[in-house]
Amino acid sequence: MRTYKRKTDKGKTPPDVMLRAVQMVINEGRSVNSVANDFTIPQKTLDRYVKKARTQNENGTEIKLERVGYFNRRQIFSHEHETLLADYLKRASDIYYGLTPKELRKFAFQYASSNKFEVPANWTKNKMAGEDWAAAFIKRNNSLSLRCPQATSLSRATSFNKTNVNMFFSNLKTVYNRLHLEPSDIWNVDETGKKPDRIIARRGFKQIGKLTSAERGTLVTLTVAVSASGNSIPPFFIFPRVNFRDHFIRDGPVGSLGDANPSGWMKEEHFIKFIKHFIHHARCSKERPVLLLLDNHESHLSVPALDICKENGVTVLSFPPHCSHKLQPLDRSVYGPLKKIL
Repeated sequence: MRTYKRKTDKGKTPPDVMLRAVQMVINEGRSVNSVANDFTIPQKTLDRYVKKARTQNENGTEIKLERVGYFNRRQIFSHEHETLLADYLKRASDIYYGLTPKELRKFAFQYASSNKFEVPANWTKNKMAGEDWAAAFIKRNNSLSLRCPQATSLSRATSFNKTNVNMFFSNLKTVYNRLHLEPSDIWNVDETGKKPDRIIARRGFKQIGKLTSAERGTLVTLTVAVSASGNSIPPFFIFPRVNFRDHFIRDGPVGSLGDANPSGWMKEEHFIKFIKHFIHHARCSKERPVLLLLDNHESHLSVPALDICKENGVTVLSFPPHCSHKLQPLDRSVYGPLKKIL
């Protein structure tokens, strides 16, 4: 972050002193130069405030100086909103889903957009807050700091423990009792990818290549939601393409929906489309709420997606981080057998 240090004492005239000087010029008829010398105010500065005050006088309003001297650039968020944002970051970190600085910048932009705050042009262009804002935000909130998390492999080995599992099922029980859910109202959603099949190769060689068409891509992501009663909604596909075409899902299950992403992976905008697809087929509402169980991937927890869920009676509960290999029902009972068949 660029830290600016003032090099002069300019702009430090108190507002009440500036107001008295302006009133002397206007009400007593003294010259700007003499009053500026008496109060040790730069002549051009006093002349500028006098012109503003005379404009107020002509409009019949009382002479009032709202701002005097230099002032801080406009803040995007109020103190209350920054406190809420800081509390969210700490809570996310406590449940092992801490945001990186880049994720914070994306979330801040979404937060500002949701509240219809005016933001700089570069925020809108990049769809995220600036680096300077993020650094200044952390500096303003001394309860926050940057920390390096544990490696994923170690986290996966240590996160599946009695405490985390008990906390998840405790939250599940609380939501279940609060919403009075039936098995048909409890849904689980997860993605899986279809990669190239294994091939037979010479023993002793670890790096094996296979010629493929560049147009075919390497990964198609399949997203499915299944309820505890065994019902499912039509799948949602993400194809490794720049643009989606309707014929991609021509021979797919009835009601299927699709989108495109060059990497083939799901991103925030794709999950928003899937949530709308899910709400349409699950027929949920605030009068008929449902519970959606999913992992805590960043694409699932964007502000627009959570807002859509809230408006349509979808309560989201995520599995503990790095525990989906043990707790995710679709991983354990559906995707494993499916991949073996394919």
